[in-house]
Amino acid sequence: MKRNILKYIGTLLAGILLGWLFFGNNSDNQNRNEGEEGGTVYVCSMHPNIKSTDPKATCPLCGMDLTPMGDIGGNAIDENAVMFSQEAAALAGIETMEVSSGMANSEIRIFGKVQPSTRMQQTQSAYVAGRIEQLLITAVGDKVRKGQTLATIYSPELYSISQELCAALSYEGAQRNVLVAAAEEKLRLLNVTEEQIRAIEKSGKPSPYVELKANTSGTVTSLNVAPGAYVNQGQPMLVISDLTRVWGIFEAYERDLPFIRVGQEIQFKADAMPGEIFKARISYIDPLLDGRSRTADVRIDLVNGSGRFKPEMLLTGIVEANLQQYNDEVIIPKSAVMWTGPRSVVYVLDETEELPTFVIRQVTLGPAIGDSYVITDGLAEGEIIAVNGTFVIDSAAQLQGRKSMMNTN
Repeated sequence: MKRNILKYIGTLLAGILLGWLFFGNNSDNQNRNEGEEGGTVYVCSMHPNIKSTDPKATCPLCGMDLTPMGDIGGNAIDENAVMFSQEAAALAGIETMEVSSGMANSEIRIFGKVQPSTRMQQTQSAYVAGRIEQLLITAVGDKVRKGQTLATIYSPELYSISQELCAALSYEGAQRNVLVAAAEEKLRLLNVTEEQIRAIEKSGKPSPYVELKANTSGTVTSLNVAPGAYVNQGQPMLVISDLTRVWGIFEAYERDLPFIRVGQEIQFKADAMPGEIFKARISYIDPLLDGRSRTADVRIDLVNGSGRFKPEMLLTGIVEANLQQYNDEVIIPKSAVMWTGPRSVVYVLDETEELPTFVIRQVTLGPAIGDSYVITDGLAEGEIIAVNGTFVIDSAAQLQGRKSMMNTN
């Protein structure tokens, strides 16, 4: 019984299969032939691989109405080209421009800030170990003049040498002058002034106190001690900067460094002085590159007698770099270039087609000039390229299985 049922089912399935082969396949061929020979084939302007014989059909990918194939020129185009109808190109925002060459002038924008000139700085150190008995400079920003007393230090070492000087002065032997001169020299090495030495010799009383005098005039830009603190010999106590001359330190990225040179003019603005434009010459470019920021310092010297430029003030500079070696190359907007890894591509308009048709082209990039790139290879003057809507063109190429930014085959 079961064997007979299986036999009947097998016969039924075989009949259905034979019927489809003889009748259904012929019907499909007839409909296809009618579409290709007697009817109109409709295609999506954005996705030409979507076709239908139904004039009311829409694209399942983008929802656009299908247009007659004849309106987009059929399929007789370059295998790497992407064709659009006029309507599709307008909807996609595709814009083109003619490639041209010109004077390659790069406007390099760099940022920096005002810094004290290290050539105009003095570090005041403790010449003797001891305790700061009195500190006359209490805050960063205080003004000092050369020779001014900055601090008074109590020093056991100084007291010991002062005692040695007093003992030498009271000695009546032949070596008296030698001993006095030796003690005086020890005091001089501790930065004790001649006036202080004469005072000790006159009074005959040793002193444990020494005054720290300012080596230069200027502004205190660093203060590392407080009253009552103990200091070691040679320990930096404060820094005095002469701010009548300061530096502007800018950071230039390594890609811009080949076009910046010493002696070049730089125009710059300060955030604290809006509306004013200053000019200076580049005096120094750091030969070492910062490994983290990938920048090198570019320095200018500023005369600051009025004190308008203050340390840490933010600056914005512009350097006009004439790239003479690229004057014969073409220049195109950055928006026209698509790149991935080492490859950079553009879409070139095929002018032999009536409708917008673009062919992918690999190019070699030179330096960036503002919002443009120098193209050293891959484009010729007079060619027309897409400058807007390139991602739409590339997406259409990918959907059609043609060469694209990601597909090189």
